[in-house]
Amino acid sequence: MFNRRHFLKSGVGVATTFGATSLLPAWAQSASHGNMGHMHHSATEFDLHVSEFPVNINGRTGQAIGVNGTVPAPLIRFREGDDITLRVHNMLDVDTSIHWHGLLVPFHMDGVPGVSFPGIRAGDTFTYRFSVPQNGTYWYHSHSGLQEQVGHYGPIIIDPAGTDPVEYDREYVMVLSDWSFESPERIYEKLKTVSHTYNFQERTIPDFLEDANENGLSETLSDRAMWGHMRMSPRDIADVTGSTYHFLINGHSTADNWNGVFNPGERVRLRIINASAMTIFNVRIPGLPMKVVQADGLHVQPVEVDEFQMGVAETYDVIIEPQDDQAYAFVAESIDRSGQAVATLGPRPGMRAQAPELRAIPTLTMRDMGMNHGSMGHDMSGMDHGSMDHSGHDMSGGMDHSAHMASAPEEAGEWPVERPDLAVGPGVVNINAMPLYRLNEPGLGLENVPHRTLNYEMLRSLEPNPDTRLPDREIEIHLTSNMERYMWSFDGVRFADIREAIQMREGERVRVTLVNNTMMTHPIHLHGMFFDLVNGGGNHRPRKHTVNVKPAEKVSFDVSADHVGDWAFHCHLLYHMMAGMMQVVSVLPDAAGAARRDEQLRHMQHQGMDHSGHGQMDHSQHQGMDHSGHGQMDHSQHQGMDHSGHQMPAAEPEAAATQQHNHGGHHR
Repeated sequence: MFNRRHFLKSGVGVATTFGATSLLPAWAQSASHGNMGHMHHSATEFDLHVSEFPVNINGRTGQAIGVNGTVPAPLIRFREGDDITLRVHNMLDVDTSIHWHGLLVPFHMDGVPGVSFPGIRAGDTFTYRFSVPQNGTYWYHSHSGLQEQVGHYGPIIIDPAGTDPVEYDREYVMVLSDWSFESPERIYEKLKTVSHTYNFQERTIPDFLEDANENGLSETLSDRAMWGHMRMSPRDIADVTGSTYHFLINGHSTADNWNGVFNPGERVRLRIINASAMTIFNVRIPGLPMKVVQADGLHVQPVEVDEFQMGVAETYDVIIEPQDDQAYAFVAESIDRSGQAVATLGPRPGMRAQAPELRAIPTLTMRDMGMNHGSMGHDMSGMDHGSMDHSGHDMSGGMDHSAHMASAPEEAGEWPVERPDLAVGPGVVNINAMPLYRLNEPGLGLENVPHRTLNYEMLRSLEPNPDTRLPDREIEIHLTSNMERYMWSFDGVRFADIREAIQMREGERVRVTLVNNTMMTHPIHLHGMFFDLVNGGGNHRPRKHTVNVKPAEKVSFDVSADHVGDWAFHCHLLYHMMAGMMQVVSVLPDAAGAARRDEQLRHMQHQGMDHSGHGQMDHSQHQGMDHSGHGQMDHSQHQGMDHSGHQMPAAEPEAAATQQHNHGGHHR
């Protein structure tokens, strides 16, 4: 019988005796500790024990919540189509959960307390069972409270049932994360009290003098006056920064020097996962190009870049082909440039690459506020800021928006559009009437770097999209906030105050348009379904589960409502979600709608359109699911609920894997 006290005591003993490396699973170890990038084994059954234990980060000891005694958690690897069993044993004194991020599981296996299941009570075991029709790189994490921040996350690799279109000689998983020795509850409390408490990068007198020299004194004074009048900061880029965070790669700080190896001329696959709580990273390997081959677990047409911005919860697989006998720095720099994590890739274990200096701090412009700075001539007369306490301003009045209206490459159709009845108020300080199309931009701070950067417009799915129907209707959702009071929401309504879920019916094709009324970049995640990003890609649009929405941006994606159930929909910045930027998407059973969808797709195929990818889309996976409970679900649970205890996905200790398979065929 498993003894909780013995488990916790033994975990403490291991940490004390062997140090930090003992708290790292094999996949997260460096080459200098035996990880040579050959991970070929998968399983079908896993035991995951969630507990609290000490960890050593940057020479200091803190308390983590993790899986099987490690942070990050064990690698869960299995094969596409296999029947998977995961037994999660909660050794904590509080509830926990695990969400399988990006996996198309039945909704009652999705792992979101209060939405898809009750959670896992202290001392209980919950068994997840599913089989998924997908392969690629994904991850898992707690959806309970703030557990994700303190180590409850880990990687997932699903090997393809057939031949992998990506050839490589070795592979490494690169999990990016942020760690603080402050408790997440303390961080959240401080943000609610003073939202900019961790921002120590405000503009200074030297910044003013430099701007005046470059732009002229009059323009610089006007710019400062505008920001001051709005009571906003152009350096308000990240809520939680390097002032409290230690940025990690596979649980290693820069000083720890995680290192991987290659032989010159090899193709090395890096499976990069942003598992941080709050940090958007810019990823680059100076001197070494990266060929992007997967985004959010799905294959894309290879595109070579030198750097990309990575939202929280996004995953990218890249191929590198180093030719020289030298060490390269793998750099994950926070979006606000308050810190970075640096690892080493080299021809020999234990090598250390030179860490680059942090680059200049990016600064927001009036364009990021949804205003055309150039055409306005700094004339703010059309804007009512007189009564503004950073809790109310409508940016639509008196401004020339002609130069920056959102103009997606695929024009809107004749379908009906449902828009919220949005008004400025305590939780909505800005309504952006003329948002920007920004999918062709690489992200804040990367606009003028002297090398190739990735943007969403460059992504094309490798296979044709399985569903290319036009939308039946469109839902417009606004990302809203009062940043000063740390209030975050969709359409001005916090999750605790929602009265009804966003409803879709089975078989529908729905366009979702996100309008960012805030100054911050938000990674928005939809559970249970992939969506097709409207980026001009025709029937090869990238299919994603998470999209980074830039300040003042308008983004659209199309969803096939095939997966019946209740699905969380939220900003993946942990403290934004906890503050209220979350909703529920309910896909209701509709046999007639599903039949209509199937008939439409058959008709489109018969017309000779290229829908070869549809053959891979097995709708029977949803028909065979037990939806009997869904029709009886009381959606009032989402009405007026106290969601303060909503739990976040967390990581687990080393998985005890059984039924091993050798997948040596991953390599060429």
